[in-house]
Amino acid sequence: MSYTINRTITAASFDEVDQRTRSALLGKGFGVLTEIDVKGTMKKKLDVDMPPYRILGACNPKMAYQAIGMEPRVGAMLPCNVILRQVGDAVEVSAIDPVASMQAIDNIELIRVAGEVRDLLAEAIAAI
Repeated sequence: MSYTINRTITAASFDEVDQRTRSALLGKGFGVLTEIDVKGTMKKKLDVDMPPYRILGACNPKMAYQAIGMEPRVGAMLPCNVILRQVGDAVEVSAIDPVASMQAIDNIELIRVAGEVRDLLAEAIAAI
């Protein structure tokens, strides 16, 4: 089982892929709640240089509400992280597979909702 949904994009800049990713997520009902500029943080905290690396915390409110209603502690696993990282001349976009992360909770209905979220994330990444 893969724990992430991945796509590598070669004909676009990091910032262009970032904007396309946000747009594709929005098109599937996700908003970006959090953003971590890992490159900037590592430079500031450790004075090290690294290629662009960003973590977007994406949430589909309707699906999150369903999941929280089924298992209130699921919030510890939200939002879904989507990373963008520069890999040579390409940008890799990866999202956590919610089904894989929900395996820790014994709730078949929650796994079903996680499957729907996985499908939406996969469609968003494919649309970038």
